[in-house]
Amino acid sequence: MSSSTTDLWSGARPDVTEFTHRHIGPDDAELNDMLAAVEAESLDELMRQAVPAAILDDAPLGIGRPLTEGEMLARLRAIGGRNRVMTSLIGQGYHGTVMPPVIQRNLFENPSWYTAYTPYQPEISQGRLESLLNFQTLVADLTGLDVSNASLLDEGTAAAEAMALSQRVGPKGRIAFFVDANTHPQTIAVIRTRAEPLGWTVIVGDVADAQARSSDLFGALIQYPATDGDIRDHRPHIAALKAAGVVVTVAADPLALTLLTPPGELGADIAIGSMQRFGVPMGYGGPHAGYMAVRDAYKRSIPGRLVGLSVDRTGAPATRLALQTREQHIRRERATSNICTAQALLANIAAMYACWHGPEGLTAIARRIHRLTAVLAAGLEALGFFRENRHFFDTLTVGAGHRARAIHLAARERGLNFRVLSDGRIGISLDETTTPEVVQAIWSAFGGQPAVADAPDGLPADLERTSAFLTHPVFHEHRSETEMMRYLRALAQRDLGLDRAMIPLGSCTMKLNAAAELTPVSWPEWNALHPFAPEDQAEGYAVLAEQLKDWLCRITGYDAVSLQPNSGAAGEYAGLLAIRAFHRSRGDADRNVCLIPESAHGTNPASAQMAGMEVVPVRTGDKGEIDMADLSLKIAANRDRLAAIMVTYPSTYGVFEDTIVDVCAQVHAAGGQVYLDGANLNALVGVAKPGVFGADVSHFNLHKTFCIPHGGGGPGVGPIGVKAHLAPFLPEACGGQVAAAPLGSASILPISWAYIAMMGDAGLKKATQVAILSANYIAEKLAPHYPVLFRGATGRVAHEVIIDLRPLTKVTGVTNEDVAKRLIDFGFHAPTMSWPVAGTLMIEPTESENKAELDRFINAMIQIRHEIADIEAGRIAAADSPLRLAPHTTADLLGDWDRNYDRRTGCLPDGRDPRDKYWPPVGRVDNVYGDRNLVCSCPPMEAYAQAAE
Repeated sequence: MSSSTTDLWSGARPDVTEFTHRHIGPDDAELNDMLAAVEAESLDELMRQAVPAAILDDAPLGIGRPLTEGEMLARLRAIGGRNRVMTSLIGQGYHGTVMPPVIQRNLFENPSWYTAYTPYQPEISQGRLESLLNFQTLVADLTGLDVSNASLLDEGTAAAEAMALSQRVGPKGRIAFFVDANTHPQTIAVIRTRAEPLGWTVIVGDVADAQARSSDLFGALIQYPATDGDIRDHRPHIAALKAAGVVVTVAADPLALTLLTPPGELGADIAIGSMQRFGVPMGYGGPHAGYMAVRDAYKRSIPGRLVGLSVDRTGAPATRLALQTREQHIRRERATSNICTAQALLANIAAMYACWHGPEGLTAIARRIHRLTAVLAAGLEALGFFRENRHFFDTLTVGAGHRARAIHLAARERGLNFRVLSDGRIGISLDETTTPEVVQAIWSAFGGQPAVADAPDGLPADLERTSAFLTHPVFHEHRSETEMMRYLRALAQRDLGLDRAMIPLGSCTMKLNAAAELTPVSWPEWNALHPFAPEDQAEGYAVLAEQLKDWLCRITGYDAVSLQPNSGAAGEYAGLLAIRAFHRSRGDADRNVCLIPESAHGTNPASAQMAGMEVVPVRTGDKGEIDMADLSLKIAANRDRLAAIMVTYPSTYGVFEDTIVDVCAQVHAAGGQVYLDGANLNALVGVAKPGVFGADVSHFNLHKTFCIPHGGGGPGVGPIGVKAHLAPFLPEACGGQVAAAPLGSASILPISWAYIAMMGDAGLKKATQVAILSANYIAEKLAPHYPVLFRGATGRVAHEVIIDLRPLTKVTGVTNEDVAKRLIDFGFHAPTMSWPVAGTLMIEPTESENKAELDRFINAMIQIRHEIADIEAGRIAAADSPLRLAPHTTADLLGDWDRNYDRRTGCLPDGRDPRDKYWPPVGRVDNVYGDRNLVCSCPPMEAYAQAAE
């Protein structure tokens, strides 16, 4: 191209259209000021100081030039256009549904809901916690069981969690788990994957035959209705199994439970399933909220998050995460689960769907679906086709013999997908979106338009539901759109998300979730596909997945990627399974030792235990580094059994360790593999590649580094990247299914694709550089006021910084919790508390926050330090200080005031305009009270009145 031609187009893409300027908070002038503050001449120089020379790699990634928002949306629209959205009647746990527009606009597409973090700080999470309590009440009521958790990842992994729970609480010494053969096949696959490394035997057969094996079983699972649509009375089977000590799980369709006897009344101990059909799009497999409910006896063993009712310091009702050890990875290598991410955003959608429709509306939807299914069944029978399942709710299995292929083709011509079964059988599942015209199209595909005079119901009379459900007022008060809109607004108003302020959480990157990145998730070409639709209808997903995998390989230096794991913890598990399978393929079945530094994420030892590995801890030094001498000793002691080491890099302590290359080399020399936890990949993109400097496998938290929003505790996606020798052992390649859907939470992958496409090589690198600069800027500004606990060899931190409050606690009694709650008065979410070191705060600012917001946080921390100084000097007692009595609410502002400081100091400490202040809805929550008085579903209204009194 000639220079004149180049000049002709030189002004066609002004810099203002570049997304990088929208994503990265500080502008050039602010960056220069921040660089001056940390005494670095440039971003590149800072990288040379912070990142060890042995791993620094700033070569172009090969992503290409960044797309503008308009170009990206056009590109994704074109790729999505290669998906063919048909009416999928495949069933198998996935159904068409209608997300009410009031929920779509005010929750699903509302940053107040999708940018919030996991509600570990309950005072600023009361809105989403109330919604999750509604979710738990919904699940407990539908299943007829006592306690429900706050959502799992999908039905398949919920079933695997139920198996692990059954083994934990069931008869000791038994190693077999029974699964009814009429269970969704993807659920059976996930169960098999989970059981194999732990040495558990999975028996698949007719549940009627399970009693004969009951003395060997610790648990059993039954699908209800079955995957072929049949509805059987399993009460005798359940009673017989329980009499033999077997823990019984029922996998139930929640919409069917509005009409059918609930699992708890059938005698089940555990119920699991998916809430997808409660207003959540199929999304080619996810994300969806899995669910679990249990009998009261198992409430302290249930995995995942559990929302409970407590009180604040004034006695007013307040919700919180109860029994926080439900995050079972806290149990480390003793864990039976590594659950970390849940699906809170999708659970909230399902909860609001139930609030919107109420029990009458849900029952009406279910009855309409069943009526259409009964009409369909009668018409097919008139055409000479008979269903194999005697009873049904929404699913028919029809024998078509040699005509099955022609019927499938005729259905495709009419825009319909049926489920393809063996032996000429066809599965058809109706749903909320089904119309009479769809039923007529189905008949047409089968060869006619029958005259139907009578259509008997297919529900067994002795299994029809008689018990009430959703009796709490919350499921009856929001019928008009005005009321629902206001309810959603009221709950959002109680929360603090990224739409209000920086969330400076160490280890949990809370960067911008741009509107342009999220827009395609609402498009039907991405969210309306069934995960088991024919591949030729999902060409757009194939293109996007291959492009995203290629980009992730370029960014990390790995050779292959699996997108299936639907959380970071699931990615850890999948990566360790790949390592395990690799060793076994070489005849090294005895290699089962996993070395894990003591500073590791709690999910690491939990994942290793679940993968059948023995955890051997490695010491960490005073500066947070891996103790190389202890590492050498542990390698030598386990040389013949060494399977892997799990390391987090940059380290959990927020520094780039100089020894990482040596760590990898030593492990490899002993025959082990290196798992590098990708939680801190935000500090590596564009400056270092784990697949190049020695790691064999990593998971990538797309909900951290690659901008999928946290959604109040989920969704998350945790793809894994591997070197070539591990590629044959990825889930897709070896059949070791770790999620229910082949592509995991597919519908949110466009978010990360969009982020990478709009950042390009230069933008991705700059984002990392600015994240590291921001952390070092905070470290330098706070160092005169608080001890900075760890720094690298050159005095630099990575993308996060740990400040040590322990010396101040020793002198004054002020704890890191006091500081965390006081930050709420300044309008901030707290940094990560007491992890990885007790008594500390870990701060990660991200690249998306501008200098003004960083300075506002720094000034808040300095002012808090002055308040601590008042306690040191004896001017005020810790118990009487604004730190201990934080956070301050509007009730504090308006009520009687008898404190040793004035109202403005307590309620408006930074002098902000009261109109702009975030006011927490409750005071400090009493955690002990909530655990001692465990209430995990919506209490009757009089309980609120009693607590208020």
